[in-house]
Amino acid sequence: MKLSQIKKELKSLSTIAFQLPNGDLVPNHFHVTEVGKVTKHFIDCGGVVRKEEVVNFQLWEANDYDHRLHPEKLVHIIELSEAKLQIPDLEIEVEYQMKDTIGKFNLDFDGTNFLLTSKQTDCLAKDNCGIPAEKIKTKIGEWKPKETSCCSPDSGCC
Repeated sequence: MKLSQIKKELKSLSTIAFQLPNGDLVPNHFHVTEVGKVTKHFIDCGGVVRKEEVVNFQLWEANDYDHRLHPEKLVHIIELSEAKLQIPDLEIEVEYQMKDTIGKFNLDFDGTNFLLTSKQTDCLAKDNCGIPAEKIKTKIGEWKPKETSCCSPDSGCC
């Protein structure tokens, strides 16, 4: 989800809810403690230099149970961040404190809740690493050994 999309959705909501991948909701007394632009400048395993930018939201639970972040306040925080940090309409990444470490999530919306969706690592240079684009699927019982001219079980070479 991009910044423009979350602002549009927030304008139609009366409350904000974030849902974790396991279905649990982030407690409704959360705060958005950071909005920022994160730039990752790196080289992949194939030697290609890459640059990625995302907008980062950090969600934090406080012991402050009496205050709730309202949609119009989050829109204001986003717009202030866009202006002060010159943030373009980028994809959003959300950080949230899990049990032992900070979890990083993509963001989606189901019409009611903002969904924190799981992120996965990936090889960006599969073609240079010899990794096939798709796993070869074989049904059990259909696999046949590769036949060669010298060493099949009945060839007598062994």
